[in-house]
Amino acid sequence: MIFIQKEIKLKSRSKGIYLITSEILSEIPEIKDIRSGLVNIFLKHTSASLSLNENASADVRTDMENFLDKLVPNENYFLHNYEGKDDMPAHIKTSLLGNSLTIPVTDGKLNIGTWQGIYLCEHRIHPHRRDVVVTIIGTD
Repeated sequence: MIFIQKEIKLKSRSKGIYLITSEILSEIPEIKDIRSGLVNIFLKHTSASLSLNENASADVRTDMENFLDKLVPNENYFLHNYEGKDDMPAHIKTSLLGNSLTIPVTDGKLNIGTWQGIYLCEHRIHPHRRDVVVTIIGTD
């Protein structure tokens, strides 16, 4: 069995949904040695989230962000607003989407669909630097 764990600092980003598959993979070259296993990607924050979704069309990311903003708008009625009116809506969006992904690894690659990619969903207006813990468990 092989166990690898790394903490990765992602680029600072403002509000939006970003395809980060290649950014993650560039930091875990050890994945090529895994014949069969799992990778868990855990985002260490409560105002951003992760999603596995369409990687070919940027329209999907725009549509997702627009839908989430309509579902959970930045309103003044939230009590928790210590960091601004986007603070509580960001926490709710994170709870809805989640902050971790577990993906199979097969023959040194993420075993995801042709049109799938890893998204960082940044829910705060101002840029934030985000950290993820990547844990790989598998056989060589």
